[in-house]
Amino acid sequence: MPSLEEIMQMAQNAQAELQKAQDNLDNVEVEGQSGGGLVRVRCSAKGRIIAVSIDESLLVASEKTMVEDLVAAAFNDARTKADQAAATEMQKMTAGLPLPPGFQMPF
Repeated sequence: MPSLEEIMQMAQNAQAELQKAQDNLDNVEVEGQSGGGLVRVRCSAKGRIIAVSIDESLLVASEKTMVEDLVAAAFNDARTKADQAAATEMQKMTAGLPLPPGFQMPF
């Protein structure tokens, strides 16, 4: 059975690994899209928006409401993909940590 000191050291190591994983999430990019790719949003797995692309065919005054809806849908798609990428990355980083069975890490 590990001593209290060993358990504390394991906890500190786990915390350092989780912080490193969180920091790395900003380097993982995903792309959300809507309108069959007419609107694209790139963001990091942390949710930082990197770029927004709107096809020129949508840039007419009569399409304003549709463009707004497509931009919102692309952001939501990107956010969903960012959350999935973050969960995947965190699972990779926590796979080797000595955690109790069933323990859920707060992401």
